Amino acid sequence: MADEFFHAGKENCSEQARRSQVSGPRSQFQRSFIQRVTLLGKLPTRFVLHRERKQKVAAILGVDQEAMKSLPEGDLDHCLLSKVDLRRQQISQTMEEVQKIIHLLTAEISRQDSRFEAVPVSDTHNESIKVLAPSLFHVTVPLKGLAGYKGIRTQRWRYYNLQGAKLTCPLRDPEGLQQWLETEMFMKTLWQWHKADVNIEGDIVPAKVLQVFRMLVENAVRTCHLSGKVTVLEKRTTVWVAVETSTGQVELELAPTVEIPTTWPEKAQWPRCLKRWPSPERVECIKSFGFNLVAQSAYHWQLSFSQAEQVLFEQLDEDGGCRRQCFQVLRQLKEDVWCPGRRPVITTHHLQTVLFWTCEKYPHLKDWQVFHQALLRLARKLHRCVSQHFLKHYFVPKSNLLQSANPSELDAVAQKVAFFLKNPQVELP
Repeated sequence: MADEFFHAGKENCSEQARRSQVSGPRSQFQRSFIQRVTLLGKLPTRFVLHRERKQKVAAILGVDQEAMKSLPEGDLDHCLLSKVDLRRQQISQTMEEVQKIIHLLTAEISRQDSRFEAVPVSDTHNESIKVLAPSLFHVTVPLKGLAGYKGIRTQRWRYYNLQGAKLTCPLRDPEGLQQWLETEMFMKTLWQWHKADVNIEGDIVPAKVLQVFRMLVENAVRTCHLSGKVTVLEKRTTVWVAVETSTGQVELELAPTVEIPTTWPEKAQWPRCLKRWPSPERVECIKSFGFNLVAQSAYHWQLSFSQAEQVLFEQLDEDGGCRRQCFQVLRQLKEDVWCPGRRPVITTHHLQTVLFWTCEKYPHLKDWQVFHQALLRLARKLHRCVSQHFLKHYFVPKSNLLQSANPSELDAVAQKVAFFLKNPQVELP
C-alpha cells in the first residue's frame, strides 16, 4: 500500500524529528504525518507519468502504442498505468474488508487480555497492515504495558528451554535482526508481563507470547462469530489466519509487536559513511520513528523498521524523479510474470529493499529522470540479489533477507528476470 501515498510537502524534516522526540506511544506528529501524506498522495494519474516516459512505459507494460495515439492526454496516462491502478483498487477493496475483521478480532483479544492492543480501522493508511503480495498481508498487533525503553543493559547467558527447564548449554546469542527482550529494558511494565505464561527468568519469550496469542485469536474467532470467514492456520511457527474476502482468500500473519518510538537500535548502523542519500535532515526525521520488536521466533525478537521504511519510501521523489513509478511497475512485473502466486518467495518488502539500495548508490536526480533506464537498473539489481540468494537488509546489512528463502524458487525468479533483461518488451497477462 505504500505506493498510494505521496510526499508530505517541504516542511523541514529535522524540525519534525525534534518535535517528535517524546517517550511513550507514537507521537501525534508521527500519526498525523502519515495521514497528511496519504491525503496529498491521491493525485490524478497524469501528474505521475511524464510525457517523455510514455512510450517506454507502454512497451514495458504491454500496451498497444498505436492504438493509444488518438486518446486524450489524461486517458493515455490512465491506460498506461491501468494495470498498476487496477492492483491498487483491488488491494484497497481487500484492505477495507480485512481491517474491519482484524479490528473485531483484536478488540475482542484486548478485552480478554490487556497486554494486546486493538488494531484500529483507518479511512486512509493503516500503519499496522503491510501488503507483501495481493493475497499476503502482515499485521502488527501492538503490545501494551511496556514503556520507556532503556535498551540492552548487560550480557548474560540463558540456560532455559520453552518449558522453563534448565539446560546444560546456553541458548545461542541473537544474530542479525534478532535480540532478547527483558522486562528490565523498560522503565514501566504491566505486572502481567512478569507472569510465567510469557516470562522466563526476566525474559519476555516470543514463543510463549505467540502461544498465548494463538489461543486468544482462536477464542476471538468463535466469540465474534467469524468462523465462516476466518480460519486459524495450523502448523505455523507464528500466527496465521486465512480470511475470505469479496476478491478472494487472503492470508494474514498476525504478529505481536513491541513499538519503540524515537529510539534507534545500535544494530542499525545507518546512515553509512560518505553516502549522499538520504540527506542528513531526512535521516534525522526517519530515525525519529524508531523501530519495532516482532514476535516471530522461539527465543529472539525480530527487529522491524516498518515506519522508518514507509517514511523513507513516501519521500523518495521530492526532487521530481521516477523512483516510485519504477517501483510500481517492477512490482507489477514481479506479481504478474516473475513471481506470481499466493505465497511468493519475493515480496513487496524485498523489492522495496532493492529500491532503497539502488537509491543510495544512485542518489542524484539525473539517474531517475529516464524511466526505462531507471527501471532496468532496478531489475538488474533485483536479478543480482536473487541469483546470488543474498539481499542485505537496508538498515542492518549483516542480515540477509533471502537467507531462509527456497533456493529453487529464487533460481526460477532469477531466470525469468534474466529473460526480461535480455528482452524488456514483455507483455503482462
